[in-house]
Amino acid sequence: MGERAERGEPGPERDAARDERRRQFAAAAREERPDLALLCLLIGAEADPALGEAGVDAAQIELDRLAGLLPHSPAGGPGAWARNLAELLGSREGFVGSPGAYRRLESSLLHEVLRRRHGLPILLSVVWLEVARRAGAPVYGVALPGHFVVGLGDPAGRHVLADPFEGGRLLTDQDAAMIVAGATGEALTPGMLAPAGPLEIVQRILNNIRAWAQARPEHSAVHLWALDLSLLLPSHPARLRHERAQLLVQRGEFLAGAAELEEYARVLEPVQPAAATALRREAGAARARLN
Repeated sequence: MGERAERGEPGPERDAARDERRRQFAAAAREERPDLALLCLLIGAEADPALGEAGVDAAQIELDRLAGLLPHSPAGGPGAWARNLAELLGSREGFVGSPGAYRRLESSLLHEVLRRRHGLPILLSVVWLEVARRAGAPVYGVALPGHFVVGLGDPAGRHVLADPFEGGRLLTDQDAAMIVAGATGEALTPGMLAPAGPLEIVQRILNNIRAWAQARPEHSAVHLWALDLSLLLPSHPARLRHERAQLLVQRGEFLAGAAELEEYARVLEPVQPAAATALRREAGAARARLN
């Protein structure tokens, strides 16, 4: 999808458009209150540059439209909000998960989820979060291990959990515990029910895209841009720099990969000298592949 669109643009124009998208992404990620929808749509534009500013605006307008269909301040508290969202987004608008969602990159792209009405649990949850937020609902994301869901109400008090992947099915504490046990074999802890911030959600979406691409070596370009965006977030795991360097080597970009390995080694040297030495050996092996 995105590769076709990029092939249709001259190289310099394509690169300038990509650089501008990434500048916007980095700036949006550093806002005091990051705009979750915008960040997700900029991820979508990385996958499909043809989306453009007009496509980003259209997706935001669609979220506004959906929010306008929700009753505001319903009587009944969090449960009423959850039922109204499930009726609108799950039943009427058809936002629901399917097993095939895990096989498609589009399932991780907000503009495609808005178009297709299907996606991964976290992207369907983003739709719920953005529609509910616009309508004034007390909503937050819950990053359960293995399955993202939505909370409505006060996380420390009266609240309900809903699963957008199942059309908004309300979850009991036992349901949440079963999700966690199925994903990790561990017990549910209170910390797992804490609200997930926008940047945590964005990083998890990018992790999903990286995992999708890692399982499909022919999509190494997708893997690379997902890493590039992850590294633009204010906080990210340092190991992503090593992963990016290794990916460049795998793509045949030996000099670029070796340079990144050496730079990462320089950063690690003061705290992990043995790891830095191993990285320099890895860089040397990458350069040797040119001979």
